[in-house]
Amino acid sequence: MGSYPPRECGIATFTKDVVDSYDRAFDTRSNVIAIDEAGAERRVYKAGVVARLIQDDRASYRRAAEIANVHPARLVNVQHEYGLFGGQDGEWFLDFLEVVRKPVAVSLHTVLPDPTEHHKSVARRICERSDAVVVLSQTGKDILAGTYGVDPDKIRVIHHGVPDVPFRSTDQAKVAFGIGHRTVISTFGLISRGKGLEYGIDAMRTIAERHPEVLYLILGQTHPGVRRAEGESYRESLVLQILDAKLENNVVLVDRYLEFEELVNYLGATDIYLTPYLNPVQIVSGTLAYAVGFGKAVVSTPYLYAKELLANQRGLLADFRDPGAIVDAVMRLLDDPSLRSAIERRAYRFGRQMTWPHVADEFGRLFAELVPAPERSHLRLVRPA
Repeated sequence: MGSYPPRECGIATFTKDVVDSYDRAFDTRSNVIAIDEAGAERRVYKAGVVARLIQDDRASYRRAAEIANVHPARLVNVQHEYGLFGGQDGEWFLDFLEVVRKPVAVSLHTVLPDPTEHHKSVARRICERSDAVVVLSQTGKDILAGTYGVDPDKIRVIHHGVPDVPFRSTDQAKVAFGIGHRTVISTFGLISRGKGLEYGIDAMRTIAERHPEVLYLILGQTHPGVRRAEGESYRESLVLQILDAKLENNVVLVDRYLEFEELVNYLGATDIYLTPYLNPVQIVSGTLAYAVGFGKAVVSTPYLYAKELLANQRGLLADFRDPGAIVDAVMRLLDDPSLRSAIERRAYRFGRQMTWPHVADEFGRLFAELVPAPERSHLRLVRPA
């Protein structure tokens, strides 16, 4: 259970990737309960989605649980983000957990290190009522155990999955995009103010002066939720910033939702990956995971997931809201090819444990522990992972 394509959000993409990789690995046919936000009544899903949970309809949570109960599945895997569920801090999800009668593994994509009392209460009850809790980083496990008091034995760390791609030069991918031998910095993902892109653009003023061949690609459309709330005001402010700084030849906004193949091609052409995100307690980032899995030299602000993933010289950190720090880190990589190469290879080696086949195996081991042995041959998953 979780959001699912064609809904455009990171959890939806992640859900599909988990389902697809697991089914390939174990020759299963998973089904999905998709979570719909308000106004999504006309969304059309492909086969495999057997039910919808309507975020703002509290009665829908119990109906979804009853569907899971009568479905031939033996286990339910939920890809959980608090904002996907109704009620304060997504507490209506607890209605689902009260009714469902099958083992439940909940993957928590957000773990706040300094929660409010209500948030902590909701999170603890989710963990208590789940048979297993999955987090995507060791930091997440440490916070759940230390701050929330969750039994560490109940928590499983399974990395964010990434495509299993070869380590290769960027030259061929650049030719395909017609950008020759330019040095490419990129940031991808749905755009919102919390991404801190204005600081990356500001840093490009100095970077472009010293390295006029550098091209910074900001890849992705505005997040649908942001667009509903404020239109394209943030993107428009970035466009004005680029024009005011006369950076049109060095910063390009690619305003569309990237399909998988296009995203792979852009990452293939990337020399330096930048995540100037502003939320210091962000516990996971699919875009950062992809960059590490592709073996990219990464410059990132020091949010929790970045500090863990880029540890042991797998990337460089730059202070929040500090264009000068971004400049310093990027210049180190541009001016020292051997440093950049070493970081790339360390990142790529670490990323091998994050490939989707490996992640599918980790989920398979967990699910086998939760489902009694005689039932494993009939295992079918109901999950929007």
